Amino acid sequence: MPGDLSTKHAPVGALFEPPRTADEWARYRLSDEQVEFFRENGYVAGVRVLDDVQVGRLRAELDELIEPSHPLHRLFYEFHSNESNDPSRVLFHALGAWRVAPGFHDLLWHPAFTVPAAQLLGGAVRFWHDQLFCKPARHGGVVAWHQDYSYWTRTVPVAHLSCWIGLDDSTRENGALNYVPGSHRWNLLPRTGLADDMEAIQSVLTEEQKRDFKPVAVELRAGEASFHHPLMVHGSFENRTARPRRAAVINVFRDGVRSDSDAPPLEGVPPVPKGEKMEGQFFPLLFDPEQV
Repeated sequence: MPGDLSTKHAPVGALFEPPRTADEWARYRLSDEQVEFFRENGYVAGVRVLDDVQVGRLRAELDELIEPSHPLHRLFYEFHSNESNDPSRVLFHALGAWRVAPGFHDLLWHPAFTVPAAQLLGGAVRFWHDQLFCKPARHGGVVAWHQDYSYWTRTVPVAHLSCWIGLDDSTRENGALNYVPGSHRWNLLPRTGLADDMEAIQSVLTEEQKRDFKPVAVELRAGEASFHHPLMVHGSFENRTARPRRAAVINVFRDGVRSDSDAPPLEGVPPVPKGEKMEGQFFPLLFDPEQV
């Protein structure tokens, strides 16, 4: 079994074949219409990132990673067998799979992800952290409404991006991701919790924001992804179906983002002094479009 893969700043396997020509790189680019939709609404969805073989490989790795007895469990930044406070509403949530499993490690460098990410960030892409979210059949907890950057204020400026990748078909019935279009232009809201209470966010919204709070469910096929802005308000409801709803999330920022705290940026990661660039072992450069 490999050791800590955070020391490897390039793919370690052959699951994701790299492009070899300019035309092969170009086929991963978002259209102008997709980029404009992102600018206007704060998200873009339906981007094919994985094929069936890749989905199957990541599902198999996830089946191993979800076990607390995994021999490299200590490498996770966070590991919650149930993020919810209610044992009847399970939400598995973990950060750090890229350090443990070759497929999830190599996914970070996959051009189907990095090329659109560079377009939407407007520059080179540097890794922040990954996440796994799993809602078991008929037992899935919610991911309450939130803005990602409310958890990331230890970094500046706001030049971040999230990519949500379905490992199962996601539907309204099994807990698909929901976005509030246009909310990426709102102020940074106070955190009201990541699990359990879907109504808590209402207590921190202005009357205008409450009027504009019109969520859209983003249904995706397994292997498809959505990208969203760090201030986008999003969440997902419970899984009411007989099948699981599993997803991987990759969070990145534009190269040049700096630390805004002297505390460790992630559990077990050495501090990056305030004002210094976020880089090094745990924040590798994934893609620079100027070098293609």
